[in-house]
Amino acid sequence: MTALKRLHQDIISQLHNSAAVGDAAKLKALLSRYPSLINVAADNGWTALMYGARNGHLEVVQILLEERCDRSIFNKSRQTALDIAKLWGYKHIANLLANVKDGQVPNFLSNEVKEYENYFGLTLLDRRSDKRTDSKWLSKKQSHPTTVYILFSNLSPLVTLGGGIESPQQPEVKLCRLYHKDVKQYMNQTEGGTLIFLGVELQFHMNLLAACNGRVLQEDDRLVAWFALSIDSASAEKFKQEHEDCYFLHPPMPALLQLPEKEAGVVAQARSVLAWHNRYRFCPTCGSATKTEEGGYKKSCLKEDCPSLQGVHNTSYPRVDPVVIMQVIHPDGNHCLLGRQKKFPPGMFTCLAGFVEPGETIEDAVRREVKEEAGVKVGPVQYVSCQPWPMPSSLMIGCLAVAVSTEIKVDKNEIEDARWFTREQVMEVLIKGNQHSFFVPPRQAIAHQLIKHWIGMNANL
Repeated sequence: MTALKRLHQDIISQLHNSAAVGDAAKLKALLSRYPSLINVAADNGWTALMYGARNGHLEVVQILLEERCDRSIFNKSRQTALDIAKLWGYKHIANLLANVKDGQVPNFLSNEVKEYENYFGLTLLDRRSDKRTDSKWLSKKQSHPTTVYILFSNLSPLVTLGGGIESPQQPEVKLCRLYHKDVKQYMNQTEGGTLIFLGVELQFHMNLLAACNGRVLQEDDRLVAWFALSIDSASAEKFKQEHEDCYFLHPPMPALLQLPEKEAGVVAQARSVLAWHNRYRFCPTCGSATKTEEGGYKKSCLKEDCPSLQGVHNTSYPRVDPVVIMQVIHPDGNHCLLGRQKKFPPGMFTCLAGFVEPGETIEDAVRREVKEEAGVKVGPVQYVSCQPWPMPSSLMIGCLAVAVSTEIKVDKNEIEDARWFTREQVMEVLIKGNQHSFFVPPRQAIAHQLIKHWIGMNANL
């Protein structure tokens, strides 16, 4: 072999080696001097692009693509650089080689959106909003013998302990279901008393026949109405003394997470509306007194010339505050970004989250919050599921978000810490229950479900 040929082989070897080890500076220097060698293959048919793809070196692949290398070349195993990136699980590089542009969905985000059922999102009731304006029907149902009342004091629901279905030996926290005879003395309170129509539960049980004195049930009788009633602290103390088997479940978190799922949904509805009544005792437009209408779902100002009486105003109806919560995925698809606030229990990390601002899309809110809190830039965003969160009235909008940068710069005013965690680290916590290094929120929280969703995504393309 001539000296010139040996030099040529040595340069190719250096080029391939710099691509394989991720030495971007040396790769650039070699390509600037020997641009014609960019697509030259080794004896096994591998090019510099294939070596970069095999070892997950994003910057190397970006440099080679910018220099217009040929991504369609096959090696002796009939593999392209894209095939190699897929095989070794480097999804960010596979997306780059597949020419996934900004704004397009990366390969590891599914195009199918499954409907999830999150805690606080299930309910026993049909809300029957059409009945809210029927004052005669509401009045009749309030005194009906089958109507169910759930009691609140300071936004805490009244509960009782019963045997669990799966584990009869372990008491289960359940809503204390009351009837008109139990609560009628508290229904006309002027201070702290609020009554909310929650909806109806279809019932066909034989015990209703007895409750209705043996008469034939009409269709409307099968609609068992539910109301939430808020009472003041003094009445709550009196009620507890009369019903020693019941107690008010507070503080709200994490106590509310003990409820059966469908009862939790009822509490989420009731607590959020009651919280609205607590916070908006007077007209937000002029400060005058208001009257409650539509089964507790509307407040109308008593001042005749108030602007809030003209047109539709969101100040007259219960508000819901949208919050984005996102599982941020590393560009390689195999790490996720989790953070923690100072108030969290030691060791707990969770998904980043933040309120949606006026005039802002969900996607832009995700990108803004991640950048503000962790300094990480986000590209594609995909909706996964949502969860009512009655603390006091938020809607958690769960998303997957793919990062396009990886350096973390924590805003200490927002969060205490943020880190990239590997898929294996998270699996140790979620599946094996190993919580020595860190842990995540319980299964009732949408953050837990988002993390679990990411873990369940196919690791291979």
